[in-house]
Amino acid sequence: MNISLIIPLLNEEESLPELALWIEKVMTENNFSYEVLFIDDGSTDNSWKVIEQLHQNNKCIKGIKFRRNYGKSAALNTGFQKTVGDVVITMDADLQDSPEEIPGLYKMITEEGYDLVSGWKKVRYDSTFAKNIPSKFFNWTTRRISKIHLHDFNCGLKAYRKGVIKAIEVYGEMHRYIPVIAKWAGFSKIGERVVLHQKRKYGVTKFGWNRFVNGFLDLLSITFISRFGKKPMHFFGIWGTLSFFVGFVITIILIVQKLILMSNQTAYFRQVTDQPLFYLAILAMIVGTQLFLAGFLGEMMARNASDRNHYIIETDLM
Repeated sequence: MNISLIIPLLNEEESLPELALWIEKVMTENNFSYEVLFIDDGSTDNSWKVIEQLHQNNKCIKGIKFRRNYGKSAALNTGFQKTVGDVVITMDADLQDSPEEIPGLYKMITEEGYDLVSGWKKVRYDSTFAKNIPSKFFNWTTRRISKIHLHDFNCGLKAYRKGVIKAIEVYGEMHRYIPVIAKWAGFSKIGERVVLHQKRKYGVTKFGWNRFVNGFLDLLSITFISRFGKKPMHFFGIWGTLSFFVGFVITIILIVQKLILMSNQTAYFRQVTDQPLFYLAILAMIVGTQLFLAGFLGEMMARNASDRNHYIIETDLM
């Protein structure tokens, strides 16, 4: 199969028939063998009934219905597990992503050798204040942290080589950082393509301001887990040891200083416990000990995890 399309949705009954016909037209014109996997993320309207009807008319259209709303990451991860196409393309169901972009994305994967191609909605029709400005800030932050030079990490229109989506796991709110996850999994050929962004025709946006806070926290989580997930002691141990060492040295200096002043009977000296610096030193040692123990416990958990020796093998000659 050439292409698997994964389309998460929530309450998009009005747009689904038009989207399905548009996809079928593009696929037929380009002689693609394909499947369309609609993933109903707990819709409360008639979206699932529409998907069932579309399936009756076109067996290339398939569907999965969640019992409740789990979020876009859960929908994509489930789709990644079920698809069989050589190239997997994700897009939104609200008609703001154009199926006409599919051939170009497919070509970049199959002919130009990209592992992942992300769409870039260079011209957008969203609210400038509510969506565009915050998106630009988070895209800038993600570029700085991940060193991946994409303009629009959160664009729903993306294409993947099959091996990429079978090697990564998406959860929480991490769907907007799939290029980062793919890079840390070893898929470094990541490209970008300017795509058409259309005005929303039906319904309203399903995303609120909280996605920016959650997204930033998920970015920190991805970065930390990617770098230290299998070796937590390298992070906690270093900072814990440093903190303890600083506190210990300060404590020794205060004690030595007191002993020197005590030997000079005419000199005034303060008790070590009367000095605020002593309590800061104690705090540093306590924090250092806690960090070290956190690293030790994390190391024990990592060593006993079921995937502790799970590594992605690109090829072999066995």
